Parts: sequence; structure tokens; C-alpha cells
Amino acid sequence: MCFVLVFSLIPLIFSPHGEASVKEQNKQSVDLADKELREMNYQKADSIYTSELRKNPGNAELYWKLARLQVSIGESIFSEDADASLLHYRKAAEYAHTSITLDSINSKGHAWLAASLGIMADKIGNKEKLKRANEIKRELDIALRLNPNDETALSLLGSYYREAANIGWFKRMVANTFIGEVPKGNDELAEKAFRKAIALDPEIIRNYHELALICIKKGDREEALRLMNSALEKPALIASDRKRIEEMRRLVKKYSQGQ
Repeated sequence: MCFVLVFSLIPLIFSPHGEASVKEQNKQSVDLADKELREMNYQKADSIYTSELRKNPGNAELYWKLARLQVSIGESIFSEDADASLLHYRKAAEYAHTSITLDSINSKGHAWLAASLGIMADKIGNKEKLKRANEIKRELDIALRLNPNDETALSLLGSYYREAANIGWFKRMVANTFIGEVPKGNDELAEKAFRKAIALDPEIIRNYHELALICIKKGDREEALRLMNSALEKPALIASDRKRIEEMRRLVKKYSQGQ
């Protein structure tokens, strides 16, 4: 009886249909983890991703998704606990590096490495941000060369150009003297990147917020209000979205007065 049961399973396991079934189960598990991540159930997402990684340790996709998860967890920690956040960003960078090692032509590994390095530097300070600027830009360039429609890389590129546009000439001169080449970019390049990112994925709140800030700087309040009102209709997908929502509500109230 037992032997009949065992041997009856062998054709399923070794047949193409059986292999497809296992792959489909793995895909369903990863899709579930992605869903938990979007709902900010980070512990559940981590448990599923990690379980899948044990089954398939050479899966580059799981590593960049774990990098994305670690960035999300770091962003959910209160700013007062900067050391705890940095641990997650460092983990994210490690996962992203592993993803690239396993599959160097997947844009997502490079995009999430840039994200983890950028946010880590942002938490440490401006000097560190400037020191890492070239490395971050290099990873973004690679990601977009591999996939010009990588919405994560486009969003980060927009932020990179926006940051570069806000570096004054004196700071740029000092940085060039003591640190090396500093970021180059302007608001026009940032706007182009954010608009493309929004077209590719209209659910990401940060792109509307960052683009609205550029419009405010240009004096285009009407467009800024349109962007922020659109963003306020979107669900928060990461803890930092909640801060952005609060900021946009304040700005909408401020710039709606007198219209």
C-alpha cells in the first residue's frame, strides 16, 4: 500500500507537469509575499521570502525583493532610532549585491542597491551622500540601461537629479575640493524621470510628491495641486508614504487658499 503511494507520486514529481506545478506553487508563494509587503505586513513577507530562499538559494529575484523589504522595514522605524534603520539598509545593500552577483543583467538588483545606498547615505548626512553619489548614479545608469522602463530606478533617478539641482554653487565648489565630483542634474531632468515613473506605475505616492515640489519651486501651483490631489487618492504602500501624505495635505491647504 505504502509502496503504491510512493511510486504513484514519482511521475508527478519528475514529469514536466509536476515541475510546472512546483514552479507555480513557488510563484504563488512569492506573489503572496509581495501582497503582504504592499499591505506593510513585513514580518509575514519576510517569513515567506526567506522560506522560498531556503528552497531556491540561487534565485536572484528573491534577493532583490528581500532588499526592497529591508528598505521598507527601515523606513517604518521612527527616525529617533537611526541605528536600527541603518541595520536594515545595510542588509538591503547586502541582499542587492547578492542579487547582482547571481544575475547582473536584472535591473532590479541595481535599482535596489542604489536605493539602499542612497537612503543609507541620507540618514548619515550630506557628506556621506556626496561621497556615494557617483556609486548611486552608476547603479541607476546600469539599471536603466538594462531596462529603460524600470520604474524604481526612474523614481530614484528623479530624486537624484532633484538633489543635484539643490546643491548651490558654493557647496558644489567645496565638495569638489574636499570630496570629489558631485552630482550633476537639474529640475528638468528630475521632472522627466518622475513623469515617466508615474506613467509606468501610477500608484507610487513619492513620485507625485517629489514632482509637486519641483512644480512649486517653478511657481506652477496649479500643476502641483493636481499632482498632490492625485497622490492623496492613492493608498500608502510604505511607511514613509504616510509622512508624505501629511506633508501634501499641509501643502494643498496652503496653496489652495486664495484660488
